[in-house]
Amino acid sequence: MAREQLGVLKALDAAKTQWYHFTAILVAGMGFFTDAYDLFCISLVTKLLGRIYYTVPGSLKPGTLPPNVANAVNGVAFCGTLAGQLFFGWLGDKLGRKRVYGITLILMVVCALASGLSFGHSAKGVMATLCFFRFWLGFGIGGDYPLSATIMSEYANKKTRGAFIAAVFAMQGFGNLTGGIVALIVSSAFDHAYKGPAYNINPAASLPPQADYVWRIILMFGAIPAALTYYWRMKMPETARYTALVAKDAKLAAQDMSKVLQVDLQAESEQVRTDIESPAQETSKNSFGLFSKQFMKRHGRHLVGTTVCWFLLDIAFYSQNLFQKDIFSAIGWIPAAPTMSALKEAFTVARAQTLIVLCGLIPGYWFTVAFIDYLGRRTIQIMGFFFMTVFMFALAIPYHHWTLSENRIGFVVMYSLTFFFANFGPNATTFIIPAEIFPARLRSTCHGISAAAGKAGAIVGAFGFLYAAQSTNPAKTDAGYPTGIGMRNSLIALGCINFFGMLFTFLVPESKGKSLEELTGEIDEEENGQTLELRVSSSTRRTFPV
Repeated sequence: MAREQLGVLKALDAAKTQWYHFTAILVAGMGFFTDAYDLFCISLVTKLLGRIYYTVPGSLKPGTLPPNVANAVNGVAFCGTLAGQLFFGWLGDKLGRKRVYGITLILMVVCALASGLSFGHSAKGVMATLCFFRFWLGFGIGGDYPLSATIMSEYANKKTRGAFIAAVFAMQGFGNLTGGIVALIVSSAFDHAYKGPAYNINPAASLPPQADYVWRIILMFGAIPAALTYYWRMKMPETARYTALVAKDAKLAAQDMSKVLQVDLQAESEQVRTDIESPAQETSKNSFGLFSKQFMKRHGRHLVGTTVCWFLLDIAFYSQNLFQKDIFSAIGWIPAAPTMSALKEAFTVARAQTLIVLCGLIPGYWFTVAFIDYLGRRTIQIMGFFFMTVFMFALAIPYHHWTLSENRIGFVVMYSLTFFFANFGPNATTFIIPAEIFPARLRSTCHGISAAAGKAGAIVGAFGFLYAAQSTNPAKTDAGYPTGIGMRNSLIALGCINFFGMLFTFLVPESKGKSLEELTGEIDEEENGQTLELRVSSSTRRTFPV
């Protein structure tokens, strides 16, 4: 069957890489930079929050957040993110990518500032207001996932689309790194200005009153990059694919893309005309809804693949935080809490996490950017899940071996490689694939559903396994936690989860080198022997700069 793409979409697929592509990466990527900063900076200040609000006078150890409070403070943003991914993903298909894009950014700016201004007369009051604002911060962050991925995929040419979307996602690494650097600078500055002794020397003096400003400044800093990006987001035109295929205005799509991509496109008709010979064709595959039989037949398998893979990946990825404390203490990065002042401990935690980001997170992201359009999405995802499975089992089966002091360096190397292949693997590809394989009118919604499944996995990984990994010996569990299945059995379970992620990857198609419309079949569908074509008038003219 003959296929005729819209001229504006052909132009996008064939356009040379230009300055505007990099501008779009920066504008969309700064959203992800902010997302990562806001989501992960809370882990840098939880120990400080425990000292400020939960230290018991006369205790031999400084205060820590109770398990239920720690879970709420760390996890409430994930819950908000899950809800935001579903809501804004759906809204992005209904109202357009651009109109919703600014809303999410405003919400992130306001709630990041409000999180640092959390108030209350008691520890419970401060934690409650902090959780309230971080939920809505997460709600805004959730909207950035489907919108940023969809916008970048719809702007990019087919040759380098994978690298462009991966580069947007890779800004997460710099967001994590900036969080650590900001925490280092702020805690170091306050420690020099208000020097305190270690807790075991003078418990009261080890926590200066000014320490309460430290965690607030760190949280509020997340509003700055989001605010700086707002103007440029509002300057971005609606994506041509949404305008042409969903709003069905080819002329406006051509005008918008001519301005930003240096491509001269002219369309005589203001509307994309649809040749329909009978009313029965109005129910063509090109107009099916999310809950239709046509969608399930054509894309149901793909949606199962993207949601399950992202869910399983995030269980494994976020649960890796479980043994960070073992690594940090094993190599001496974090001494015992009583031997440090509050601000010194904040600095030490930030330094340790910054080194992990530099060594394990950032390199993996940029390996994906470099190789995804050569190796393909499925290949990288299968490879990543495979090596995560291998390293999890390699850590789990001889777990006692790795706990011995002479083997700790090997433990750190294995741990870093697991992070590396998560990012040079499914952590990036689960974000990229849903932005490519679904129709334009459902693309943001399906990406939001896939991302929300991932955040559900993150909640299971970060909190379900936090309980599961507790020792089977009641005397060795963390304070406030019941017994679990132990760290070794937890690592074996995570290895199995990664293996199933590798299997479910085979449900998604390879999208390397293909146009979005070729992947989704939107331009030209055939049903019951009849053809439906969406096309610009035959006089549409396209010219490309030499």
